[in-house]
Amino acid sequence: MALVDVNDTMSSIQPTSAQSNKDLPPSMVERMTLILDAFDDRAARLTLEEVACRARLPRSTVHRILDQLVKLDWVVHESFGYYLGRRALGPDGGDGSHSRIRAAAAPLLHELHLKTGMVVHLSVLDECESVYLDKVGGQFAAALPSRVGGRIPAHSTAGGKAMLAWIDPERVDALFGTTLPRCTANTITGIAVLHQELNRIRQRRGLAFERGESASGVACAASAIRGHAGPVASIALCADLRTAQLERVAPLVIHAAREVSRALYPELGATRRSPKAPPVPVNTFSAETMDRLMAVSSEHWT
Repeated sequence: MALVDVNDTMSSIQPTSAQSNKDLPPSMVERMTLILDAFDDRAARLTLEEVACRARLPRSTVHRILDQLVKLDWVVHESFGYYLGRRALGPDGGDGSHSRIRAAAAPLLHELHLKTGMVVHLSVLDECESVYLDKVGGQFAAALPSRVGGRIPAHSTAGGKAMLAWIDPERVDALFGTTLPRCTANTITGIAVLHQELNRIRQRRGLAFERGESASGVACAASAIRGHAGPVASIALCADLRTAQLERVAPLVIHAAREVSRALYPELGATRRSPKAPPVPVNTFSAETMDRLMAVSSEHWT
């Protein structure tokens, strides 16, 4: 495969639209390779100009090819720029690989189950679906249809919505379109309603709720594990809808998600995890704060 000659004398590192066609690699495959090679680090986040500079290709050419790579999941485009997608990284690649996430989350998942008695899910986002990486629970776990490796529409679960809340709204539109699949009578099926729900989650600093949306009779509270570029996974606590006290366990699931984020990304400057997780609070929030929290979370269902 032909590569850029390091001895080639160029008037400028930054290519321009005036560059003649004969200076460009003749093959589309070669141009795509130069663009992908610009991401010299698996976690690299680059602007369009940075990719063009590193690939030594015209900005218009790079923009056109990147658009195609985004559509084919080789590259992801967010508001800050571009980074390698799931096809380029492989099924378990990236700085938030599934094996690393499971290893970092495992102690917290077991702590959550022991302290609450609830079923704990660890999930990742794959396009418009949530994929279960782990499931910890007791008697109620058998009543849940979830399984490790299983998939479910992300918009129907607390864990999926917790992750969707931290990606660009335009990306959410691209993933779902205008009509969302229904799992139960309570599932959100309109993109506008989904955006309203994701906005509520952001207002609650990432806390997501689910009440019978993915499976009848199931209630969940979830929070996303966040990395450099956004959500990498989520942790959810699930219980019987008739007896679930989501407001009581919400602080615990938020704490667990933050601790896994700190374990995966210590360079973000977070403090180290304390030796013990906090006990289950009887009333962590003030009555006024809790009233506002639950009013917002249940607004859609009333």
